[in-house]
Amino acid sequence: MMRAKRGLGQNFLVGTHYPKRIVDSVSPQPGETIIEIGPGVGALTNLLIQRGARVVAIEIDRELIRTLSERFAETANLRLIEADALTSDFCRLISPVVSARVVANLPYYVSTPVLAHLIESRHCLSEMTLMLQREVVDRITSNPGGKEYGYLSVLVQFYCETAKLFDVPPGAFRPSPKVYSSVVRLQVRPQPSVLVDDQGMFFELTRVLFAQRRKTIFNNLRAGYGRLKIENQQEIDRALTVSSLDPRRRAETLSIEEIAKLANYFYNRVTIK
Repeated sequence: MMRAKRGLGQNFLVGTHYPKRIVDSVSPQPGETIIEIGPGVGALTNLLIQRGARVVAIEIDRELIRTLSERFAETANLRLIEADALTSDFCRLISPVVSARVVANLPYYVSTPVLAHLIESRHCLSEMTLMLQREVVDRITSNPGGKEYGYLSVLVQFYCETAKLFDVPPGAFRPSPKVYSSVVRLQVRPQPSVLVDDQGMFFELTRVLFAQRRKTIFNNLRAGYGRLKIENQQEIDRALTVSSLDPRRRAETLSIEEIAKLANYFYNRVTIK
């Protein structure tokens, strides 16, 4: 097996149990297009191909590209692409297919930005099965009131239905990471989970509300005057009253629907002015 590069955050899946379990959870159909991000040494790639999927594998490591090219030299339904997933145009890469699913074992250090980039490409991605650090999956799937609930929870759940599938222990990788991983399924919603008048305002407000988790929503809103174009404290009082929100609550207790109601108030107040 190739030596993992620490600078690229490489931890290769070994054995057959967890790769098979991941691919079983995906249940690829013959002929469908699957984007695989970070194929590594091909543990998932091989199983996806065996199921008849057309695999578009994106790998940043040139040495791994060479290794995979040799291993799958006789494979017609694999396209290897040397590229950075953070800057890849997923919709262009799957053309002429208009929609695909994603399977990925993401390096921990880029997992959140890659996840955000995948969500930006949601119009051509129907589902993502991702292996991430367990703490990240806990944040993604956390409900209001949980200590892990935060901006990432709101971002992902706004666009996707989330389901944590199972944990993967450090021993399933070489080299073994110091933390557990988890596999999560993100099903892209046909429409966002709540109706908002402006998504930019919704996410900027969410950032403001979670800026300092230990502070109340009132204090975080007061600290975010400039970002939300709030003129004075009375405007915050009015917004919270209209939205039926207790100013003493913390953001981690707010549902996405409550955040949306507050965002719509601020957006329409700015628009009317």
